Amino acid sequence: MLEPEHQRRQRKDLAEALRGLRKASGLSGERLAKRCNMSQSKISRIETGRTLPTVVDVQLILSAFEGVPPEVAGELLNLARAANVDYVAWRTYARLGLYQKQAELKALEESSRLMRHFLPAIPTGLLHVREYATETLTPTVGSAPARNVARVVQARLDRQSILDDPDRHFVFLLTEQAVRWQRASLPVMATQALHMAAVSEKPNVEISIIPQGVPVRGTPMNIFVIYDDRLVTVELFSGEVVLRNPQDIDHHAELFDMFLGHALTGADSSAFLRKCADDFMRKLD
Repeated sequence: MLEPEHQRRQRKDLAEALRGLRKASGLSGERLAKRCNMSQSKISRIETGRTLPTVVDVQLILSAFEGVPPEVAGELLNLARAANVDYVAWRTYARLGLYQKQAELKALEESSRLMRHFLPAIPTGLLHVREYATETLTPTVGSAPARNVARVVQARLDRQSILDDPDRHFVFLLTEQAVRWQRASLPVMATQALHMAAVSEKPNVEISIIPQGVPVRGTPMNIFVIYDDRLVTVELFSGEVVLRNPQDIDHHAELFDMFLGHALTGADSSAFLRKCADDFMRKLD
């Protein structure tokens, strides 16, 4: 995986290589833009590293040049694929303060219209009650980075106001395991399930549940979130990967739709969440 400094170097190398090819070809930025059906300002931003080109952008630019050796084109496309993948370790966020990650997520949510969350292991922070958030953010293994739990929890709860924005649409797709995995005390688990049932009644929020026992021809390997059709974030134990390649985004959108096709939705999902809450409370008897 890549650390931030390596990522910045890759992006700089890609920008310089594309600029060098254009100059070697004798094309002006304006002529290249016309050949690629892009704006001249976009070409300029790509060549100066201010805009990260997608793999498709690089393919279009390479096709505008004549005589680019296949091995050179292949290297640049591989560099574009790598540059369109970010990896940040949780330890990096911890050094900055994990509450900063919440601010980053808030900005991303405020710039998106449709957010699709695939949650096979745990509900996302946008759905947490305070007690559940505290439990999930408290380190459980010695190698986990230290954090100001109270500050991160509050930042996470503050983000939840975005759920009341009618211009934003949220689809949360959870497995039954994500709902029932006992990360907190039974009363907190019951409260968490009831809270999600209530949130699912918001007009711009859909919460769907894939129940256990339903045949699903797919493996729920990672938590991921699709922001519009712009990018996908994928969570790992050690950090987070961000994908911007359109093919990667389309792939995750297809996966999401496939899993969603096996889920309880609407009133059935809300009833299921309330039943889970009852099950947690009955365990106390």
